[in-house]
Amino acid sequence: MTKSEFLDKMVEKTGIEKNVADQVLTSFVEIVTETLRDEGRFALINFGTFSVTERKERQGRNPRTGEPLTIPACKVVRFSPGKQLKDTIQGE
Repeated sequence: MTKSEFLDKMVEKTGIEKNVADQVLTSFVEIVTETLRDEGRFALINFGTFSVTERKERQGRNPRTGEPLTIPACKVVRFSPGKQLKDTIQGE
């Protein structure tokens, strides 16, 4: 689903104007991003939890040449679905 399709669904479900839905979505993304940057964790009850974890430096291979290379350490965002989301996806 694209952002535009998502906004259309929001308009359909809530009855708000598309530009308002876009502002709400943009604000939501900004809040989640800032919270992850500052606190490292963002949880929505019944949906799931986003968290920042550290990935250690590791060895890899260049897929073209097969040459070994070092992949630097970095931070990554992980998502753990909540129980209600898991149950919905499983069809329970």
